[in-house]
Amino acid sequence: MSKLEDIVSLCKRRGFIFPGSDVYGGMAGTWDFGPLGTMLKKNLMDAWWNYFVEKRDDIYGVDAAIIMNPKTWVASGHVATFADPLVECKECKSRFRADKIADGISESVTTDEFIATHTKCPVCGKENWGPIRKFNMMFSTHVGAVLPEDTQDNPELAAKNVAYLRPETAQGIFTNYKNVIDTIYPSLPFGLAQQGKAFRNEISPRDFILRDRECSQMEIEYFVAPATWEENFEKMRAAQHDFLENIIGLNPNHIHELEVSAADRAHYSKRTIDFMFDYPNGEEELMGLAYRTDFDLTNIERESGKSMAYRDKITGETFIPHVIEPSIGVERIFLAVLSTAYTEDEVDGSARIVLKLPSNLAPYKFCVSPLLKNKPELVAKARAVYDQLRQKYTFVTWDDSGNIGKRYRKQDEIGTPKCIVIDFDTLTDDTVTVRDRDTAEQVRIKIADL
Repeated sequence: MSKLEDIVSLCKRRGFIFPGSDVYGGMAGTWDFGPLGTMLKKNLMDAWWNYFVEKRDDIYGVDAAIIMNPKTWVASGHVATFADPLVECKECKSRFRADKIADGISESVTTDEFIATHTKCPVCGKENWGPIRKFNMMFSTHVGAVLPEDTQDNPELAAKNVAYLRPETAQGIFTNYKNVIDTIYPSLPFGLAQQGKAFRNEISPRDFILRDRECSQMEIEYFVAPATWEENFEKMRAAQHDFLENIIGLNPNHIHELEVSAADRAHYSKRTIDFMFDYPNGEEELMGLAYRTDFDLTNIERESGKSMAYRDKITGETFIPHVIEPSIGVERIFLAVLSTAYTEDEVDGSARIVLKLPSNLAPYKFCVSPLLKNKPELVAKARAVYDQLRQKYTFVTWDDSGNIGKRYRKQDEIGTPKCIVIDFDTLTDDTVTVRDRDTAEQVRIKIADL
């Protein structure tokens, strides 16, 4: 298994990921995706969308607003319960998430339990802790022309103008459930899928892109008849494994299921399985699969006064559907893919770093190069081959920097599966050298057969 610092170094060196606002010294918990990272991230999200939406007849896409009516977060329980245990060091005033700095402590830890761990402050090394408090992680903002200072003496007006950046994409799906029922009236079971940004004011963002304040999510709310939830839960569980292992190439030996106890489950869940992954820094959550019952739709019905009932097309029975929810953080799956692909080996006695990315995820599928960039006839022929490939494939890159060996090493590091080199033989027989990234083997192929 690769080291996290090696992956971080590669990501910055090759333009996958940069610290957010890097030119100004960065901002904790934020990351920017560079050219290659943007392409890999898009390929991941496209692969998920293709697998769960485009290739299925029972799941449909939605794209909801990031800022929603604040009643959304009251009904969902986020205003009351979306909180982490915050503890402050009395010596240096540093603040931490209690369950992340003390071994064996859960999110429901009490002050006495935390103090009993004899945990030293990571900043000053002292053991002088204040009481544990619940810290709501939603980012709040004000909507409209009324400024916060305008409402200091008017709490009612202040409350009317407060909104939140969504902490999850799921509620945008639930609030559109009735719209979908009223317009396309799909048969149960059916799902609604969404990809997009989510924002969480993490107390202690850490471990590179594993725990961020701004992230991308891919979520499905799969609506089922109440009596069929277990059957559909198992089907979705199997689909998640298939996607993770066979579509994006994660090692099944590094994926582990954790049945989450009632004490540690989210407030809306009656059953949750966390899919854990062996990251370079240890086992961490990769994605979750939850049975949310009718919690969300029932709460929406209560808060909105509008019926969320579904009428069965065959039996005529009406009921509020129950929900199975697979939820994936894109950054977590991005890091899992990099961790799986990152390899150090030797080619011709020389050490190299190679990203053995699945070809469907690799930012570039092909790299086209002239053997020598100072030979116009080679460059012209290479450009012709490049243009020919670009007509059919989007993900083709050009590289004529340095010698051919350095180009190979660069393309190995960014995960390009095939390098195509135009040399002097090409000018006479229209064949090119195609080098395989993983094996470094080279074969001659006719340009017409590329």
